[in-house]
Amino acid sequence: MNVLAWHVHAAWMTSFVSGDHDFLIPFLPDHPPQGKGRAEGWGWPERARQVDPVELADLPVDVVVVQSQEQELLAQDWLGGRIPGRDVPLVWVEHNTPGGPAAATRHPAADRDDVTIVHVTATNQLMWDCGTTRTVVIDHGSAVPRCSFVGDLSHAAIVANEPARRGRAVGTDLYPAIGAAAPTDLFGMGQDALAPIEGIEPCGNLPHDRLQCELARRRVYVHPYRWTSLGLALVEAMHIGMPIVALATTETPDAVPPGAGVVSNRVGVLAEAVRTYTHDREAAAAAGTVARRAARDSFGLDRFHDDWNRLLEEVTR
Repeated sequence: MNVLAWHVHAAWMTSFVSGDHDFLIPFLPDHPPQGKGRAEGWGWPERARQVDPVELADLPVDVVVVQSQEQELLAQDWLGGRIPGRDVPLVWVEHNTPGGPAAATRHPAADRDDVTIVHVTATNQLMWDCGTTRTVVIDHGSAVPRCSFVGDLSHAAIVANEPARRGRAVGTDLYPAIGAAAPTDLFGMGQDALAPIEGIEPCGNLPHDRLQCELARRRVYVHPYRWTSLGLALVEAMHIGMPIVALATTETPDAVPPGAGVVSNRVGVLAEAVRTYTHDREAAAAAGTVARRAARDSFGLDRFHDDWNRLLEEVTR
């Protein structure tokens, strides 16, 4: 099956393109958002090939997978007269929680019968008002990282892209309390990932494999996100075997089982958990073992690909 899809979120897309199909990834010079092409440094297979949008008019496309309204409009322009949703099956992947009132934000694809919306978490499906549009949930899937928990550094780790811009949504106001409990390293993308934050050591953006190995050296993964879909960095930290300390918001309480760390909305409880795990490697390793088992049970690539194969076969019948 030929799947037209855009590279938006490299971590999610890496799992998606490792499936059983051929993937057409739009590419434009200078890598703008509408044509970023293949992700560098993420080990994508050759069957995920970047294409010039001009080629798409003459290429067979079995299904269009979009992640924004702009991409649907681009597909209409690029597919040589084929209309997504009418002439080619259309699937919309919704990565984000609503940006407006949590339970009252209308989805851009609400009340349509020509598209299926795939939410990456049950929280997204619950919160977005999609009207009569069909919705399904396909939870994240992630490959098992090549690095496993070592914990030789008694530090905490946070991964957040553009933390200064996103602010309270990703919990930057909680960083000082976390940093006061233990040395804390911040990894992420964007220039503001290097901005100084009280109590936090900015480590900047690293290649994906190196990031996973650097995380494996830290004692605990901290996820202070108030309002976001479940981050794949959290799933990868669980796969690594790190204990998780996280706010009890959105999808996190379902993703992180008892024994895999501490999930709470009490900042003092989280800070104390960070202090405990960074001072007790044995306790950190024990919780990380539970986290790894949960990740392999819930977020394995086989389950992820099975779910997507089932959906794609259904919409293309």
